[in-house]
Amino acid sequence: MSIPVRPGAARPAARPGAPDPLAPLLELPGVHEAADSARAAVDRLLSHKVLRRESAGVSTESALRGARASAALEGVDVPLAELRAGAVDDPVVQGALRVSAGLGAMVETWQKAPGQVLARLHVLAAADRVGPADLGRPGAHAGPRLSGLFSLVTGATTAPAVLVAALVHGELAALAPFGTADGLVARAAGRLTGIARGLDPKAVSVPEVGFAELGRPAYDEALAGYASGRPEGVGGWLVHCCRATEHGALEGLAICESLLRG
Repeated sequence: MSIPVRPGAARPAARPGAPDPLAPLLELPGVHEAADSARAAVDRLLSHKVLRRESAGVSTESALRGARASAALEGVDVPLAELRAGAVDDPVVQGALRVSAGLGAMVETWQKAPGQVLARLHVLAAADRVGPADLGRPGAHAGPRLSGLFSLVTGATTAPAVLVAALVHGELAALAPFGTADGLVARAAGRLTGIARGLDPKAVSVPEVGFAELGRPAYDEALAGYASGRPEGVGGWLVHCCRATEHGALEGLAICESLLRG
């Protein structure tokens, strides 16, 4: 079987009625079931009664926990209490916090001008780590594959949103277009895709925590599988992302319950 989406070749359906090149992803072992489980987990979270009145508070806490987890995946693991107290000045952590705080303003633009948003994400993620001339500027090596990624983000597809988010995340993480803070950018773009495509429109789940809980070695192994372009590698990455999404939904439920208890 040929994989419809592999590194450097992401293309959603170009016109109504055309075959959807992402549809065969659901035929990869375990992918359909994993996507369904992830969707069900997020739906359970979205039905929590706290979200009728406190969705903004849950979203804010989700962003904080997501930033902490994303920084931890970069090797900088700090206590949540220190983040709340504003006691952490590590540049990786600060970049993760800026990215998480800025996502809400990017949702509408993401599916219209993903290149603009991607540049902004890198500016936020790497502002304390590289010079101004290198902020928001992908390397020349990234051009063709970024074009494919932008087509994926802006195009129509019947594939579940969790899978599109996984492809965006995987492509950016494997490509590393900026050379600095690419992991932070990739996870943020994946989360942004899930929000924009209706998987988690309230931004109350915490997929970054899911990836952190599954562990960095598993993350790296799954990403290497995706980067290989082999069917089993792509499928393994998609399943890994779906499992992380399930864990992230449980983290969102924990936030809801903590607010319910006051």
